[in-house]
Amino acid sequence: MALRLLPNAAPVPIPLPQETSVIPFPGKTYPRLHLSPPHLAGGEIEALRDTLDSGWVAPAGPMPIAFEATVGVATGFSHVAGVASGTAALHLGYRVLDLAPGDEVWTSTLTFVATIAPAVQMGAVPRFLDVDATSWTMDPDVLRVALAAAAARGRLPRVVVPVDLYGQCSDMDAIVSICERWGVPVMSDSAEALGATQRGKPAGSGAKIAVFSFNGNKIITAGGGGVLCSEDERLVARARFLASQAKEASAHYQHETTGYSYGLSSVLAAVGLAQLVALESRVNARRAIFARYVEGLADLPGVSFMPEPNWGRSTRWLTAMLIDPRAFGAERETVRRALDAVGIESRPVWKPLHLQPTFRGAPLFGPGIATGLFERGLCLPSGSGMEPSQQARVIDTIRACWRG
Repeated sequence: MALRLLPNAAPVPIPLPQETSVIPFPGKTYPRLHLSPPHLAGGEIEALRDTLDSGWVAPAGPMPIAFEATVGVATGFSHVAGVASGTAALHLGYRVLDLAPGDEVWTSTLTFVATIAPAVQMGAVPRFLDVDATSWTMDPDVLRVALAAAAARGRLPRVVVPVDLYGQCSDMDAIVSICERWGVPVMSDSAEALGATQRGKPAGSGAKIAVFSFNGNKIITAGGGGVLCSEDERLVARARFLASQAKEASAHYQHETTGYSYGLSSVLAAVGLAQLVALESRVNARRAIFARYVEGLADLPGVSFMPEPNWGRSTRWLTAMLIDPRAFGAERETVRRALDAVGIESRPVWKPLHLQPTFRGAPLFGPGIATGLFERGLCLPSGSGMEPSQQARVIDTIRACWRG
């Protein structure tokens, strides 16, 4: 496989289209339809009341323990540490893997900045890998060639961080196998993929560490919070220790190193625990939403959707579509603005990290698939509580933008 090392040039300019005048519902107003709003399961109020009545509010007590145990069942991991956010879990993951200033961290370029930000803040050097067009996740072939080249230079990464994108797992079996050859640990950023599977195994399976998020927009939300998961009990115990300010076992406050205030509150744990019972129904709902988008739009020329490889089952946390402006007759931005004009939130897919100004100078390994996805990709409202009539507004608005 040919591998190109692309310099981090200025972001690729996308011509701004003229403002669209397509408004398929003139004179009507609707509540704004958000991309992925919280969807309550019904037991949250009771769980919160029980927590408050018990007197446990801080990151301690029975609720965080129960939450961690339930997450363990959902993810298949033996050891789980609940923390304040998915980003905090990533930070702790880098810390327990002994990331040091100057170490390289490799991750997929098509992801949110939180994947790499804690590593950069620790003094690490970011390197970005392109994605596979058939999954939009880290390309194992690019990784294989890049690691062989790095080994020849004597400069292997400290950790490789594949990203499970929009509810779709990375090809973790392939990635772990490649990294094991060179002794490089893998930490899976599975923040967006709780409930997804790859080769019949839960998201993150096989990685040294997997991280999940329970932010307000996730398929299961606690309004915040995250977890760090591993089969290595020592790593999770170390993460717990660091998350509680690295307090040593002593009657007085003793610190051999510094830690963080990253504990998961009992309040957030209670909400998350009440939500977890609905995980499978939430996955089914989002997959049904994706199927309705495909049914309603796939006949339009120039429209396609994020593929699902035959080895995985995505949650379809967000439905992501691609618009070819030549075939469709309108730019991605024209469609986004038309949706916004009628109160519908949509967003371009993640801007690749190698194009972000803050990472200017960091190279991209691979042919640049992610750049093309960013130029044409649009995420559509996908909340599991969305009504068919609301989804019909989205579909009709997009269809009205088509210049056939």
